[in-house]
Order: sequence, then C-alpha cells, then structure tokens
Amino acid sequence: MNRIRFPVGFRVEPLRRRHPRRDLLCGESGVDDWLKTKALQHRDKHLSVTKVLSDSGGRIAGFYTLAPGQVDFSDLPPELIKRMPRRSLPVAVLAWLGVDQSFRGQGLGRLLLARALRDCYESGQTFAFVAVILDCINDSAKAFYEKWDFREFPGHENRLFLSWRQLEAMMNPESV
Repeated sequence: MNRIRFPVGFRVEPLRRRHPRRDLLCGESGVDDWLKTKALQHRDKHLSVTKVLSDSGGRIAGFYTLAPGQVDFSDLPPELIKRMPRRSLPVAVLAWLGVDQSFRGQGLGRLLLARALRDCYESGQTFAFVAVILDCINDSAKAFYEKWDFREFPGHENRLFLSWRQLEAMMNPESV
C-alpha cells in the first residue's frame, strides 16, 4: 500500500475555504453536511484534519477526515489489550469519508481509504495509537470497511477497528 495512485488530474490536499464544499453530494446528508458546515470549523479548532480529492477542474470528488481519540481499555477486544495499561488508550479516528455521487464507480473510495490509512500510519510514527477506529453510517459502509479487515468493536455493531499491528502489516508487508 505504499503507492496510492489517483487517476491523472486528481490531487489530494488539505481542505481550504476556496474548495467548493457546497457542491459535494455523497448521497448521505450527514456526510454532505459535515463537509459543508463543520469540517473547516473543526480544522480551525484543531480538532480534526480533512483532506479533499479534487479533479483537474477543482471539483471535490471525495474527502476524508482524521482525528485523534481515546477509547476505554474495557471497550477493546481482549486480543488488542494484552499487556496494555488499564486506562483510556489513544486511537486514530477515521471520522468521515465520502465520495461525490458523480465520481462513484472509479475506485476513489478505496483510494481515499488507502490514503487515510497511510496518513494514520505515518502519524503513528510520531504519535502512538493502538488502533484506527470508525463509526459506520450504514450497512453498506460497514461492508466496505470490513473488506479492509476492520472488525467490530465488542458490543458496538457499527463501530469498527483496525489494530496498529494490522495497519503496520498493511503498510510494510515485508515486516510481517
């Protein structure tokens, strides 16, 4: 997963005010609303980072948002917490990911997820965390993430996780 290649003319960059956020239509009002009304506010408050995928004309094809987080030790599955301190543990949160409906079917969601996980991995070299977590907006989203080896949190059917070890193996398959 070291080489994530978007189609020619597409670029990933941090969200800026000049991006045409209001034009994005993912088909999920919560996802659309996040980018249109909250993503810049959270960026300005240093709560999360949103990156957009733009086409050659500057139109937003998709985006993802990452944030730091914590989970209670007792919420994690047993195999993840072996020999961990019994307290809140740091996680990376994939808070949002969306692809505009007019760009569907091009594999951009898969590429955006790969890029988001690459960003998490690179951040994990400086700021440690035990897993990447996310909350699924629907069953379709859940099925998408499960194809990437995300698993359910015990007792939380729409919250998924990918352990640091799994992420590291994805990024460095030769180290496994």
